[in-house]
Amino acid sequence: MADKINALPCLSFLLFLLCLSNHTVECRAPFACDAKNGLTRSLKFCRVNMPLHVRVRDLIGRLTLQEKIRLLVNNAAAVPRLGIQGYEWWSEALHGVSNVGPGTKFGGAFPGATSFPQVITTAASFNKSLWEEIGRVVSDEARAMFNGGMAGLTYWSPNVNVFRDPRWGRGQETPGEDPVVAGKYAASYVRGLQGNSGFRLKVAACCKHYTAYDLDNWNGVDRYHFNARVSKQDLEDTYDVPFKSCVVEGKVASVMCSYNQVNGKPTCADPNLLKNTIRGEWRLNGYIVSDCDSVGVLYENQHYTATPEEAAAATIKAGLDLDCGPFLAIHTENAVKGGLLNEEDVNMALANTITVQMRLGLFDGEPSAQPFGKLGPRDVCTPAHQQLALHAAQQGIVLLQNSGRTLPLSRPNLTVAVIGPIADVTVTMIGNYAGVACGYTTPLQGISRYAKTIHQSGCIDVACNGNQQFGMAEAAASQADATVLVMGLDQSIEAEFRDRKDLLLPGYQQELISRVARASRGPTILVLMSGGPIDVSFAKNDPRIGAILWAGYPGQAGGAAIADVLFGTTNPGGKLPMTWYPQDYLAKVPMTNMGMRADPSRGYPGRTYRFYKGPVVFPFGHGMSYTTFAHSLVQAPQEVAVPFTSLYALQNTTAARNSIRVSHANCEPLVLGVHIDVKNTGDMDGTQTLLVFSSPPEGKWSANKKLIGFEKVHIVAGSKKRVKIDIPVCKHLSVVDRFGIRRLPIGKHDLHIGDLKHSISLQANLEEIKS
Repeated sequence: MADKINALPCLSFLLFLLCLSNHTVECRAPFACDAKNGLTRSLKFCRVNMPLHVRVRDLIGRLTLQEKIRLLVNNAAAVPRLGIQGYEWWSEALHGVSNVGPGTKFGGAFPGATSFPQVITTAASFNKSLWEEIGRVVSDEARAMFNGGMAGLTYWSPNVNVFRDPRWGRGQETPGEDPVVAGKYAASYVRGLQGNSGFRLKVAACCKHYTAYDLDNWNGVDRYHFNARVSKQDLEDTYDVPFKSCVVEGKVASVMCSYNQVNGKPTCADPNLLKNTIRGEWRLNGYIVSDCDSVGVLYENQHYTATPEEAAAATIKAGLDLDCGPFLAIHTENAVKGGLLNEEDVNMALANTITVQMRLGLFDGEPSAQPFGKLGPRDVCTPAHQQLALHAAQQGIVLLQNSGRTLPLSRPNLTVAVIGPIADVTVTMIGNYAGVACGYTTPLQGISRYAKTIHQSGCIDVACNGNQQFGMAEAAASQADATVLVMGLDQSIEAEFRDRKDLLLPGYQQELISRVARASRGPTILVLMSGGPIDVSFAKNDPRIGAILWAGYPGQAGGAAIADVLFGTTNPGGKLPMTWYPQDYLAKVPMTNMGMRADPSRGYPGRTYRFYKGPVVFPFGHGMSYTTFAHSLVQAPQEVAVPFTSLYALQNTTAARNSIRVSHANCEPLVLGVHIDVKNTGDMDGTQTLLVFSSPPEGKWSANKKLIGFEKVHIVAGSKKRVKIDIPVCKHLSVVDRFGIRRLPIGKHDLHIGDLKHSISLQANLEEIKS
């Protein structure tokens, strides 16, 4: 009988391999609960009509302790006697289905997937609907690849850490330096990935890396040993904001804890962060996973516990459900036998992971009969998906400078010199955590569609360690009607575990740009590819360089998008999602200093546009257009009365006098509707991004402005549109005090929208108190 029990799942797996060879989606073997398997189809956890928690409890009750423990890691083992196949949890989909994790592979019927721009570029669009649509397309392709046996359904994306320090090699993966933008991106992209059917998940997303993780390897300090010292104020006001939005608004199915410690505790072993905050306060409906090998890291590198069994127990009891790595599979059983951990703790972890698997349909039998079960190879790299990749790149490109209307290039029969080490690259355009793209259009190819081109690389690569080829580049520029320099960085300069040493262009790139600009017969345009900011003050101040574009890492269609902007087919509308600092800023800010706020007494200038007030190369939110816009305020409240939740709340607030504790306010009805008319006053259709900033009353509270809302609107030349932006008062007009308590300052709050300024007076409502 034992042989027969094991034979059925094996037969199912052979059928699965046969299906793969034929590339037929419909006959893919199910993960579990195969209706053809008479030994398992009657089990309670296989009954789709049963309540989910009953199915989960039934399955866990059938597992031995050893079987349970082998399910606590990313390469979860099969349970053949219950018809359950092994499952690889680790897949990535940062900006397209990626093959970075072992859960996804390309080949056969799935040679590639749509590679969208890197997140920092997409963030520059400030377009929430675009972010969600990209997520929807990525999950279509992920489901199709799962149906074809080439991918899993759990994707450890997006990365929503705040881009705190401009040197961080992984800043390219994030939505930038503003916590509100990062939070909106997180919720939007997650909704796109997971679908909108509530209970059922299209794929399971994961917001990472929680929390205060933004240093990989700087000046002898690496992420495995770093203890991030973070104030309660900064944790509540900055670092946790995107994660809270991801869980509360995006309803994400997973959160990943990070390698680093926060205030002396590894994040993956801190019950206050995991059990109390993510699952308790924010009410995560899903699982918490470690960054890969971080459970081993907290024991072996950080020496947080004396024994590996103590490390296993500490993490699971803190709220960790799944280990990316083998550590828990090796040490959890002895932790249970040694009394450090109860089997019930293991059961609770499994309940969270298995619930997500059931929401994905992995225990519902034949995949082809389920929602999304018909998606297949024809649904990957479709023309519509590739067109969206182009649109995303177009929307993310930022026009930093355009002296004398150098752009767009419009002369007929133009000859363009295209110069630079990344002028004709492919994989550089897709950044990191990418997969295999459907195809590429390089900048040179894109420009060649509009004009005759002369191409010289000038440097062998972005390191640009010599100037031997500069003469040929200068000669090309002297023969052309216009010159486009495509310069910047790549993954050899900024990447995971590779933080930057400075903010300058590598090697001799600056010399190449200046020399070519001097030699150029026509206008010179500088196009920059990078994830992080670059100090290009020299180019900004060079009268021979007429225009500067930042393209980030623009994805598979990046070259086409760059060319469309250069020649005016696309009117640029991107805005910088991070501050571009001068090089000397770095001398004042060690990467290890996590403080956001300036401290003049120590010469510490603060971080990001919210707290740094020094000189910049280009500010956060900067981005030009080929047309002009005018704004007028149509409607906005001048006074808002904040109601209290109770008399007790009123009595406790009056002691503070100048603020109301958010937890004491009745926040639900407090949403401000701000109506703005935006007119396109130029001669070209264009897209305007409205950024709404606020600053609190002067005095005790910091006068720094912060972003509280944004909206993107396309306007035909000569016409105008009315835009309404809703501002939740408690969320966006509040400030965080040094104890980490969110408060609403009483008094005049100033709103800034472009060149408009509007004041709103916040007052305590002493009349309407709920009993």
